[in-house]
Amino acid sequence: MQFVFQRCPRGRCICDRSHDGRRSERLNTEASFAALCGVGDWDLIESQFRHLMRVAISVREGAISSSTLPKRLRSGSWKNATCTAFREVGRVIRTVQLLRYLSDAPLRRRVTAATNKVEAFNGFSQWLGFGNRGVLAGNDPVEQEKAMKFNALLTNAVIFHNALDIAEIVRQLPEEGWTIEPEELAHISP
Repeated sequence: MQFVFQRCPRGRCICDRSHDGRRSERLNTEASFAALCGVGDWDLIESQFRHLMRVAISVREGAISSSTLPKRLRSGSWKNATCTAFREVGRVIRTVQLLRYLSDAPLRRRVTAATNKVEAFNGFSQWLGFGNRGVLAGNDPVEQEKAMKFNALLTNAVIFHNALDIAEIVRQLPEEGWTIEPEELAHISP
């Protein structure tokens, strides 16, 4: 786990800022863009930096699990300075990630492709859902989780079976005289 904090100067208007002396519509450094937008309470982050690093090292060393960390931070109060500093760091990280997403076309394509795969899986899983048309009847969280896991297991089993069928057909095609290019196989992955 790595934490990198960059303190950058603040500015009022992003359009008036430039890195090479000329007016620039696009900023090259996401962190400076986040700082220019006024994201994050940098003074609070700086004052709590030692505590933030102590907690990060504790998580890395296994002294505290990352799942119990939010519970421990919230147990005091939202006015807890360390908790507030973590929230500010989270805002900065989200802003930087959003700016990276907006400025990087290949990243947007990868995220869109991954999102489409997940949505396709969820749609297929819903289509496969059986019994009460996939509607969870009870309010028992354990039973709801079981139903969702069984449905995901069924979905994965059907996808795996389709992949085996496709692999068998691809093995048979050369025997029948067909030529298969690797580029063509990339389009049939499940």
